[in-house]
This record gives sequence, C-alpha cells and structure tokens, in this order.
Amino acid sequence: MTTELRIAFHQSLDEIDGHVTQLFALVTEGLAAATDALLSGDREAGRAVVQKDIVVDELYRRVEELTLREVALQGPVAGELRFLLSVLRIVPELERSGDLVEHIAARAARGLAEELTPRIRGLVDQMGRVGVELWRMAADAYGERDAAAGRRIEASDDELDELHTSLTAEIASGSVSLPVAIEMALVGRFYERLGDHAVNIARRMAYTAQGVDPSLSKLAPSPE
Repeated sequence: MTTELRIAFHQSLDEIDGHVTQLFALVTEGLAAATDALLSGDREAGRAVVQKDIVVDELYRRVEELTLREVALQGPVAGELRFLLSVLRIVPELERSGDLVEHIAARAARGLAEELTPRIRGLVDQMGRVGVELWRMAADAYGERDAAAGRRIEASDDELDELHTSLTAEIASGSVSLPVAIEMALVGRFYERLGDHAVNIARRMAYTAQGVDPSLSKLAPSPE
C-alpha cells in the first residue's frame, strides 16, 4: 500500500472511530434525558429524545458503510482488521441501544409520570442512574481499548438486573393500573436490555485490544 493510500486509510479509521465515539455519547446522553423526561412527565423532552434516534440510525449506517468499504478495499491486517471487525459488531449494539432509549422516551411522551408510585419512581431513577454509569464505562472501555473492562461492566449490569427484578415485583403487586403496569414492565425490560448491550460491547474490547475471541467469554450472549 502506497504512502498516500496509507494516509487515506488511517484518516478513514479515525473517522470511523469518531463516529463510534459519537454513537456512545448519543446513547448515554439519550438514556439520561429519557429517564429524566419519564420521571418528570416532560412530554416535550421525551419527544426530543425520540427524534434524536434518527441521528443514531444515520450514524450507524455511515459507520457500517465506511467500515465495510475499508475491509473490502484496503485488506487490513492484525490490529487494524481487529478494530474494523469489532466496529462491525459494536455498531449494531449501539443502534439497538438507541432504539431502546427511544422506547423509554416514547413512554415519557405519553405522560406516565403522574400514575407512578413513589416506589416505582425510585426504582426507575436508580435504573437510570446505573444504566447511564454503565454506558459511560462502556464508552471509556471503547475509547481506551480496555480489555479488562468487561468484568467491571458485568458487575454493574448485575445491579441493573437486581433493580429490574425489584421493579417487576412492585409492578406485580398491583400498585398501579393494568395499562400502566404493562407500560412499566416494558420500560424495565428496556433498561435491562440496555445493560446487556453494554456488556456485549465490553466483550468486544478483549478482541480489539488482545485478539481474544469473545465467543470464549462467560459474559452475556448478545440479545436480540
């Protein structure tokens, strides 16, 4: 590969990396905003988060297009190939996570806040806080190519799972009407799946950093 081609190749890698970093920020910030909108009853804020999912989808398509082009045309090897293959696995997780954030925000836009009990509100607030911190950790793991981040993120995901179990039990107690219970059961599931996606991204970091096959990891399998 000529010097000019190598320069162009690395510029493209930098562009891909920047877009992926932006996707992490959109998911993390969107989750915080969706949680706030849901609990405050701010319908306009909820709609604004829903609209931002368009940006996530556009970035996802752009990253996938660029990455596939570089794999096909440049014949990358070693660390460069691992990076590109990891991006192809990571960006679908980010796109699906953006969809989950949108689903939470859509419930905020429907104005569920007034019908939630203090217990449910407290659990959702905790799930939002843990979820945002978990996604910040995942973003840091990506940015630093941290192969050891998976276990830390998995521990936070366990906390999120426990909160989800508590929320499910509270909903099942009959403390809210059936329509609200159905919506909040979905919301709890959205937070739980967001945690799973962050864990799966952390799995990829071992491969990106060290070439370790993530299929050998004991971390959670990729959710649908």
